[in-house]
Amino acid sequence: MIILLSNYIIPLMILFVLLYGTYKKVPTYEKFVEGGKEGVSLAISLLPFLLGMIVSISIFRASGAMDAFVSLIAPVLTFLHVPPDIVPLALTRPISGTASLGVATDIIKTEGPDSYLGKLASTMQGSTDTTLYVLTVYFGAVGIKKMGDALKVGLLADFIGIIASLVICYLLFG
Repeated sequence: MIILLSNYIIPLMILFVLLYGTYKKVPTYEKFVEGGKEGVSLAISLLPFLLGMIVSISIFRASGAMDAFVSLIAPVLTFLHVPPDIVPLALTRPISGTASLGVATDIIKTEGPDSYLGKLASTMQGSTDTTLYVLTVYFGAVGIKKMGDALKVGLLADFIGIIASLVICYLLFG
C-alpha cells in the first residue's frame, strides 16, 4: 500500500493543483510557463555563488589543509572519544551538501555501513544542514546582504547537531 501511494502521490498532487486552478479560473498553463521562466533566471543567478562554493571546498580538501587540521587536533579528539575520521564530515557539512555526502560516502565505503563510523556519519549527515551553502547561494541570489544572525543561528544549530550525533551514537553504538 505504501509503495503504491508513494508512486502516485506527486502526480495526484499535480493533478489536484491543475484541477483546482482550472476550477478557480486561473490560467494554469500560463502560470506554469511564468514559473518556469523565473526558475531558469534564478538558476542562472545562482551559478556564480555555487561555483565559488565548489571551488573553495575543492581547494581546501586538495591542498591538504583538511588533513593537517585533523592531524593537529587528533589527540584532543581521541581524549574526547571523537573519531578523528569524522572531522572532515563535520567541517564540510555546514558548507556543502554534495561535499559532505562525498565524505560520508567515503567513510561508509571504507568503514562499512554498520560500523560505528558509518552510523555516526549517517546520523551526522541527517542531523545537520548546509548552512553556509544556503546563506551564500539563496541569500545571495535574492540580494540579502546582512545575514549575521542567520549565520550565527545556523552554525549554532549545526554545532548542536554535530554534538548530538556524537553523543547519541556514542550512547547507542559506542
